[in-house]
Amino acid sequence: MNPADPQWLRSLHRRAFLSRAGLGLGGIALSSLLAQSGAARADEGLAPPSPQALPGLPHHAPKAKRVVFLYMAGGPSQFETFDHKPKLRELDGQPMPASVTEGQPIAQLQGQDLRILGPQFRFRPRGDSGLEVSDIMPATAEIADKICVIKSLHTDQINHDPAHTVMNTGTSISGRPSLGSWVTYGLGSDAENLPGFVVMTSQGGRNPQPISSRQWSAAGLPGRFQGVEFYSRGEPIHYVRSPQGVTAAQQRRLVDGIQALNAIRMEEVPDPEIATRIAQYELAFRMQTSVPELADFSDEPQTVLDEYGVNELDGSFAANCLMARRLLERGVRFVQLYHRGWDHHGDLVPYMEVCSRLCDGPGATLVKDLERRGLLKDTLVVWGGEFGRTPMFQGKGSQPGRDHHMAAFSMWLAGGGVRGGMSYGETDELGYHAAVDPVHVHDLHATLLHLLGIDHRRLTIKLQGLDWRLTGVEPSRVVEEILA
Repeated sequence: MNPADPQWLRSLHRRAFLSRAGLGLGGIALSSLLAQSGAARADEGLAPPSPQALPGLPHHAPKAKRVVFLYMAGGPSQFETFDHKPKLRELDGQPMPASVTEGQPIAQLQGQDLRILGPQFRFRPRGDSGLEVSDIMPATAEIADKICVIKSLHTDQINHDPAHTVMNTGTSISGRPSLGSWVTYGLGSDAENLPGFVVMTSQGGRNPQPISSRQWSAAGLPGRFQGVEFYSRGEPIHYVRSPQGVTAAQQRRLVDGIQALNAIRMEEVPDPEIATRIAQYELAFRMQTSVPELADFSDEPQTVLDEYGVNELDGSFAANCLMARRLLERGVRFVQLYHRGWDHHGDLVPYMEVCSRLCDGPGATLVKDLERRGLLKDTLVVWGGEFGRTPMFQGKGSQPGRDHHMAAFSMWLAGGGVRGGMSYGETDELGYHAAVDPVHVHDLHATLLHLLGIDHRRLTIKLQGLDWRLTGVEPSRVVEEILA
C-alpha cells in the first residue's frame, strides 16, 4: 500500500467528490438553475452575480461592487472637520442654553457647568463645489468634489462599545451579524484566494481603546462570513507559510484528507459550520500563496509608495490604506480599517493634529488611487466613527476637549454611486441636534446596501424565531438625495 495515497483515502476521495463539488446531484442541478437565473438577470441589465451570492441577489442593478470603511474609532469631532458652526465661535465660553441640553443623554459632563466650545480650526470652501472643510483636513479638502458629507447622522448609544456595535451591526445588542458579514453573506466575494471580508487596525492619538472582534462577527450567519483580521505589521496572517521541509504537494494531500473526512460528516449531519470548515481549509491552503504576494509592496511604483508615505506593512493607517486597495483590486468585497485614537476628551487640538497627520493624507490618497485605477466608480468609500463630539467644553487635559455625542455627527462617502461635492442634512445652529433631514445609522446601512444592489428589507435570516435584518424592525429609508 502506498502510504502517500492509501486505499482508504482514495475511497474517501470518491465518496466525497459529489459533496465537495456542490453537495451532490441536487447541488449540480441548483447550480444549473442559478446559471440560467444569472443569464436572465444579464438580459434585464443586471450585472452577473458572484457565484457565491444568494439566489436572487443583487435585488437591483448595483452602483457599487465593493466597500472600504475607513473607521475612525473614538468619534472624530464634526466641529473640527466637516460641520462648520460660526455660532459656536461667536458664543465660545458662554453657558450652553439649558433648553438645548435638558433631558438629553450626556456621557461624562453630567452635573458640570456646560460651556460652549467654539471651532478650533478655520473652515474654508473647497473645490468647485465650495464644500466647507476645516484646515485640519487638508488632504480631504483636496478631494472635496468627490465626497458627500452627511452632517445629520445620529445614533442610539453614547458610549464607545455599544455605539461601535450599533454602527457595525445596527443594534446595541451583542451577538448580531456585522455589516461586512451581511454584505458578503448576500453577495459573496470575487476573491478566490482571499477572504471576502478583511479587517485591519492601526492606532495613534489620544486613548486608543481596543476594538472587540465581535464588531466584525458573523454571529447568526455561517462562520465563513465573519471578518478576518489581518495584522498590520509584518506577516498579515501568522503561520500562513508551510513549515520548513513541507512541500506544497504534501500540504495539498493533508488538506484533501481533512476535506474528505469533513465531507463524510457533512453527508451524515448537514451543518453550515461543517461547510464553513470545508471552505476555510481550502481558502487557507490557497492563502499560503496569495497572502505573501499581497503583503509585498515591492511591485508598487515608488510614486505610489511616496503618495501613501509607506514602503512596507509597518502598522500605520497609511500602510493599511495601501493594503486595502490591493485587497479590493483582488476581489475582496468588504475591507474595514479601524484607526484607534479619536477619543478627544482633552487636548483636542494637539490630538486632532496627530490623527490628521496619520489618517487624512492616506484616506484621501486611497480615494485618488482608486479613481486613477478605475475602481472608485464602483467602490464605496465610507469615512467616520461611532458618534461625534459635543459642542460643549470638556477639560480633561491641559487644553479643552469634547465629550461623546450621539444626537448629531458627520461622516463622508465617496465613489460607488454617491454624488460628490455636496453635504446632506443640517444640525441646529449650536450643532447639538440633527435638525434638517436627520439620518439614523439604520438609514445609512439601508443606503449602503442599496448602493450594493440589496433591498435592506429583503436580506433577512431566521434566528431564534425572528427574522433578523441589519436595519432592524423600525422603518428605515434609503437616502436617495445623495445618490448619483
